[in-house]
Amino acid sequence: MQVVRKRYFPALAEYIRYGKETSLIQANEIGRQLRGINPEQILSVHEDCLQTLAVNVDSKEIVELYNRSFVFLTELMETSHSASESGENYELAGEVDAASDVRFNEMRELLFRSNQSTEKVKNKYENVLQHMDSGIALFDSDGILSFINVQMARHLDIPRKTLIGCSIKEILLHKSLALSAKRAILRIYREMMVKKNRYYEFQYNDGKHLLATITYGEQLDGGFLISVKDVSEFRQIEQSAFQNEKLAMLGKISAAIAHEIRNPLTSIRGFIQLLRPYLLEIGKEEYARIILTEIDRANDIINEFLNSSKPSAPMKQKTSIESLLRDVTILIESEALLQNCEISIDQFATGLYVSIDVKQLKQVILNMIKNSLDAVNSEQSGRRGKINIYVNSDGKYVEIAIKDNGYGMDKLTMSKLFDPFFTTKQTGTGLGLSVSYRIIRNHGGNIRVNSTEGVGTEFTIYLPLHT
Repeated sequence: MQVVRKRYFPALAEYIRYGKETSLIQANEIGRQLRGINPEQILSVHEDCLQTLAVNVDSKEIVELYNRSFVFLTELMETSHSASESGENYELAGEVDAASDVRFNEMRELLFRSNQSTEKVKNKYENVLQHMDSGIALFDSDGILSFINVQMARHLDIPRKTLIGCSIKEILLHKSLALSAKRAILRIYREMMVKKNRYYEFQYNDGKHLLATITYGEQLDGGFLISVKDVSEFRQIEQSAFQNEKLAMLGKISAAIAHEIRNPLTSIRGFIQLLRPYLLEIGKEEYARIILTEIDRANDIINEFLNSSKPSAPMKQKTSIESLLRDVTILIESEALLQNCEISIDQFATGLYVSIDVKQLKQVILNMIKNSLDAVNSEQSGRRGKINIYVNSDGKYVEIAIKDNGYGMDKLTMSKLFDPFFTTKQTGTGLGLSVSYRIIRNHGGNIRVNSTEGVGTEFTIYLPLHT
């Protein structure tokens, strides 16, 4: 009967989906091929297919599924009987019709009982499978989709009932399937069906990281099951742990060498200042100025090392976001004016308070605004720079977004942005953003960045609201 089911299931699924008369032509063709087969065997195949279809539709659609399936079965049995009885005598036609009516009535009763058992099967599996956080799609041994849960249908953004009974090729040709979903299915097919990989992780068009898994086994009767799980949160946790590990390593290096370098630099600076009058006499004072400038720059780098190595337990106090941003903009506005850059603050939510170390948070925000100033430098971008600071709240966190219209950055740069020593500036140390990241994490918050080349960059700081 497996051969019968191979043709029966896709044809029945198509008729239940669309209810087209052309689908009944397939029922007629199958009925002719089933001439001589016991009706109870056909009913068994029908009941098995009906149960498979029932677990993929909503409860309110079960009545329509039952009615359409019976129309399909009736059409098929009518043709099957006509084909097998075409050679009988005309005199027996009345007896044959009467016997057929009795047989159809019996089958109607059997089908009604099978529908009740189908409801039980549906309720048993729906609560477990339909509401899992993983998307699940089950294909039979012929590559026909026999089950798909709610989450997988959400990933594809297509109603489940329009997919049941389709092959992978037919799913790819589905008129409602988005191009991004088609590409994802093709990648999964190539990696898991062609290359035989059991696991495949990829990034979807909405930025989510998805992990696809394929399962074979005797219990699947030659079929296979594909599950897709959203692992974005795990990847974010993994990235945070990796970032913290790098910062901890940076702290150890900084603590070991910073003090040893600072001491001889202090001595050198003192001797240069003593020699400065003699250099002035011989017209070489410029040498002293350059040496002192470079020593001061080296000290600034050491200070950044020390800041990154401190086990910075923040000295928190209740602070108004409005006053914090006002103080920061006063510190930076003169430099912004010199660079022909406009800074504006848009407060979408007022009266917001956070518990922070004011000195540390000023350092973070100043650092990010200075980065934006570098990015919107008019000499590089050819347009007037704009930096917009937005403040909002979702009820749990304060969101401080710093958005510029600079030259932006690519995805590779964004992925390394908070790494210690990574910088795109000729004179940068690559420590500013890594230290800022650490400060925000120590406050129980987070930093996110979004950037488009040629358009601009937006840093968003999340800080817990004061309770």
